[in-house]
Amino acid sequence: MALEITDANFEELVLKSDKPVLIDFWAEWCGPCRMLGPIIEELSTEFKDKAVIGKVDVDSHQQFAAQFGVRNIPTVLVFNKGELVNRQVGVAQKNVYADFLNPLI
Repeated sequence: MALEITDANFEELVLKSDKPVLIDFWAEWCGPCRMLGPIIEELSTEFKDKAVIGKVDVDSHQQFAAQFGVRNIPTVLVFNKGELVNRQVGVAQKNVYADFLNPLI
């Protein structure tokens, strides 16, 4: 299951992670976000122990969404060693997200 990432734990779980991190910035009211949800859950299972897969509810946790320029949702950001290395705005096929992570593992 994807981790719930908040403003309080973002630095620890994302910026200080020794594994690649994929984060879905989403909101409950967003239709495309609900379409992406099952893909994120599948990725969290497939990349278990190899990468951190998480979700940030932008209605509740806006600090890092603003810091990383998330203006549309869903937006998926990929971090490696604390650095932003990839961004996907809107819903994409699962293989797009897997292709972001595989070279980092």
